[in-house]
Amino acid sequence: MASLEDKILGEKMHNYCSSSEESDGEDSDADSENPKPTHTAAALPEPNKWEGTSTNTGPKGVIKDWQRYKQLETEKRTDCEKERIELAKKLTLTVQSALEEERQALDDPELAELLDDEFLLTYQKQRMQEMLKQNQHNLKFGELIFLSNGEEYLDAIDKEHKNVTIVIHIYEENVTPCRIMNTCLRELSKVYNNVKFCAIIGSCAGLSRDFKIKGVPALLIYKAGQIVGNFIRLSDDLGDDFCAEDVQGFLVEHGMLEDKTCTPLIVKPGDTQRDDSD
Repeated sequence: MASLEDKILGEKMHNYCSSSEESDGEDSDADSENPKPTHTAAALPEPNKWEGTSTNTGPKGVIKDWQRYKQLETEKRTDCEKERIELAKKLTLTVQSALEEERQALDDPELAELLDDEFLLTYQKQRMQEMLKQNQHNLKFGELIFLSNGEEYLDAIDKEHKNVTIVIHIYEENVTPCRIMNTCLRELSKVYNNVKFCAIIGSCAGLSRDFKIKGVPALLIYKAGQIVGNFIRLSDDLGDDFCAEDVQGFLVEHGMLEDKTCTPLIVKPGDTQRDDSD
């Protein structure tokens, strides 16, 4: 029968647990919940297997790495040289020597005919005549035309053929270089009969008094309704005493007139005249 003390403290057999037993129970529960990992020995790499790095760091490994580096460098240099040669072949232009062209001409009768000197001369002559005709016209003037007012001045420019070169001399009667210029233009009108030479007094053209004193003699060149040359006070360039050859050389030098000495020799004057008559 349990005593009063046993009832208060409880019986040891049923209600008392030692600290050692409790700690053992907690340890067993923790071990069951978190099992300890088992450690296994890691597999070691094979001693002579290549894995991207040298397995031998001694003198033999250094020599082996150097030999491998030189081998890769040689292969890279060889590949670059091959690419350079291929690119050069693509960019190289194929040309033939004169001997090869002659052999080809002998084999091809049509090409031999094209390379014939007489045929080439005829073709060049025909092409030169066609080019000259493009810049020529059938209009002939051959004299110096005097204009009396501004309307005639405008009509002489606007109502003319687009390929006609128009040279207009603005002058004053009491100026000596102006009188010489008119004489020179009369002579040039016969040499360049396809060029329209005109002359007008400055006051009739409606120019200012200052221009009539300081600007004459003046030459204005028009083509296709547009001014292509403007030369004022030509006495400063030609002097007070000049001739037709001086005026011609001045206009030829500035590209206003055709240079007669530069006519292609391949085109004979008789051929151009015959073509114009046709």
